[in-house]
Amino acid sequence: MKLLARWGILALSVWVATALVPGITVHGGAWKFLWVALLLGLINSFFGSFLKLMTFPFVLLTFGLFSIVINAAMLMLTARWSTALDVKNFWSAFFGSLVISLISSILNRSFVKRPLR
Repeated sequence: MKLLARWGILALSVWVATALVPGITVHGGAWKFLWVALLLGLINSFFGSFLKLMTFPFVLLTFGLFSIVINAAMLMLTARWSTALDVKNFWSAFFGSLVISLISSILNRSFVKRPLR
């Protein structure tokens, strides 16, 4: 159930990013947003984790700011592999990944229940 909630939150975050950031568009309705969110989640879990591990010294040197660049690269890779998502340039991906990260982290903390430890 948590996985479906996180998937919906990521789709909502992508929708907010398309509404706020010029240069990011999703062609289609709600199903396309869910498709883009699924693809972004899969790409982020496989390639993003590996890239964050390989660039860990840069992330430490920049106090975590380089991870935003990695997230922007994952968003651009998602746009490249999906016909539903268009990202115009790096700066659109940069600000879009910032919006997606911010919205999804706030909503995940607010709505996805975590077990008590």
